[in-house]
This record gives sequence, structure tokens and C-alpha cells, in this order.
Amino acid sequence: MTLIPCQRGLFDIPGDVAYFDCAKMAPLMREAGQAGVRGLMRKAHPWDLKAKHWFDESDRVRALYARLVGAEAGDIAIVPSVSYGMAIAMANVAVGAGQTILNVADDFPSTVYACRALAKRAEARLVTIDPPDSGRWSDTLLEAIDGDCALVCAPHTHWAHGTMFDLEAVGRRCRSVGAALILDTTQSTGALPLDLEAVDPDYAVAASYKWLFGPYSLGFLYVAGRRQRGRPIEEGWVTRLGAEDFRRLADYGEALEPDARRFDMGERSNFALLPVAGAAISQLLDWGVANVAETLGAANEELAQRLAPHGILAAEDRAPHFLSVRFENGLPEGIEERLAAAQVHVSLRGDRMRITAHLYNDDADRERLVAELSRSN
Repeated sequence: MTLIPCQRGLFDIPGDVAYFDCAKMAPLMREAGQAGVRGLMRKAHPWDLKAKHWFDESDRVRALYARLVGAEAGDIAIVPSVSYGMAIAMANVAVGAGQTILNVADDFPSTVYACRALAKRAEARLVTIDPPDSGRWSDTLLEAIDGDCALVCAPHTHWAHGTMFDLEAVGRRCRSVGAALILDTTQSTGALPLDLEAVDPDYAVAASYKWLFGPYSLGFLYVAGRRQRGRPIEEGWVTRLGAEDFRRLADYGEALEPDARRFDMGERSNFALLPVAGAAISQLLDWGVANVAETLGAANEELAQRLAPHGILAAEDRAPHFLSVRFENGLPEGIEERLAAAQVHVSLRGDRMRITAHLYNDDADRERLVAELSRSN
């Protein structure tokens, strides 16, 4: 692994801003923003657009994302959101009446609402796994996966607690009982390696606007090979075989793409958003996800040690890139607003404060954060 030096120069972040909220929304890289502007301005000259342009950029970005996560391009669908990806997965997973769907407590709403809707349609039981008083949350989840379980929905990194789940163990357990596995990796993809082959999920969806440094309203859905003959939730034209031939679109061919491309969202050929995602993923590939995780993990560990004497304690079993802390005496009133007034930006989720730095944070940012928090607690 290689520790990566501060990359602040790649971003448009003023010197007086200490931004520790990548888990909410990553700042745009300069090059990614410029790529987006160039893409947007293609519509200023629509006479230059050819049929191939509805396919080439999406295929390029799809391939980049596949490379980032260790998959094949045909395993990846382009989606607008996690909720869209969840809808595809839930529409193609068989759950019988009386069977169990498992999710984890305080999970992101897109997963929870999708699980609730499927449980209601299938007359299944939805069981939420709370964190244990002691021990690992992953172990508690593993114990609940039994022969009645049809589906497990889990994050890689919990969006509020920062807990990292042992998805390889979860995947093995799911396979042993015949349960499907759907993952939301929004809070880890790009910042924490995940061996998809070892985990073997049925579906894994990630929004791009957080740790992938991409735009809002764009995401990616990994679909296992065994699931690539399922039905999409739209009846689009661009996902049909032969769609490249615009002269024959009115032939209304029924055959869908044979892989995950069949699940692409309508108007996936977004000339403005796809270049942003492509530029950002290219930079992540240059850095290396394992190197990002190592660098962020080292910085966060040092930060956690500096905060602990002030009664600000990091969560256990946390992912290295994610620092979720609780205050021994409870969250100070108005703490988020006071920090923001000092241009130190974090976010609160439940009774936790999320401090999610990235390579754009420097030593001066961390000094300001520690100083402000020590005064506030």
C-alpha cells in the first residue's frame, strides 16, 4: 500500500474551509467539473451528435466502474439512484409468504422502504437486526441468517455508525441457506476495497455522489451473472438489442441486452453527468482504492486518538475511511451550526457525528477540527 499525499489542489476548496463531510456529498474535482461542462455543451451543437454518442460514453464509464470494483462491463447497469437499483433487485428476487427478509437497524431509507414494500407484497416477515451491546454487528447478522431467510439486505459501511460489515462471511452464510444478498455500497465504493467475487452478492448498488466523487442523479448497479436475465423495471428502447440502428427503432424489437445493460435507466446517455463520473473514477483508479483506504485509515486513527481525551469516542468496528463519533455527555446543543460558522463542516446522524475526511483534507483542517471540537465539548 502507498500513502497518498494531500490532493487538495485537484479541488476548488478555499483555504479557510475544512470540509469533513464526504459521506454526505463529495466535492467535485476540477477536472470532473470541466468534463461535465464539455459534455453539457455538446447539446449546444446537436447537429454534431451521431447515433453512436448514445452508446459510447455510457460504455466507457461502465467499463471504468467495472474496473474499479473488479467486475466486467456487462455486470454493470447505469441507474439514477440507490432506490432505483433497489427496485430492480426487489423486482427480481423471489421471496415466499412467511419467509424472512433481513436488514440492519437504522439503515439508509432507500433500503428500508424497498424491504418493507417487498415484505408487504410477498407477505414475508421483515426482521431488523440491531447492533449488539457487545461484540460485532456482523456476527449478530450472521446468527439471524437461517433456513427461513430468503433475502439479506446489508451495507458494506453503515451510513450513520460507520460500522464495517464482514460481507464475505455474510455472503457465505447466504449461499449456505439459499438466501439472496443485496448490498448498498454507497458509503464504501471508491474508498474501501470489496472483493465482489468472494462476497458474491446478487446485486450491489452505489450512488456516485459520495466516495466516487461523481454527480448527483447517477449510480451503478452490479448484477451477478445469474441475475442478468431478469426483467428491468422500465420498457426502454436503449436497452434493446439493435438499438444502435435508429432507422429501425420502430421495428419494436423485444429482445433485451443479454447482460446487466438491460437494467439501464431511461436516458442513461446523459451527456453532462457521465463525463463527470468518468473523470472522477479515472482519478480513483490512478490513486488505487486500497491506497485511499490506507491513507484515510491512518489519518482517521490519529484523529480518533486526538479526540478521545476530550470525551469524543470513535465507533468500534468502523471502516477505516469513516469516523463516526459519539460524545460522552451527549451531542452539544447547536454543535453542527457552530462548527459550520467556523467553516468546519461535519454532519449529524442520530446521536452520532460523522467526520468523513478525504484526500483533500490537510493537517490545517484537522488542527481546526480538533480545536473547535475540544472547545465545544
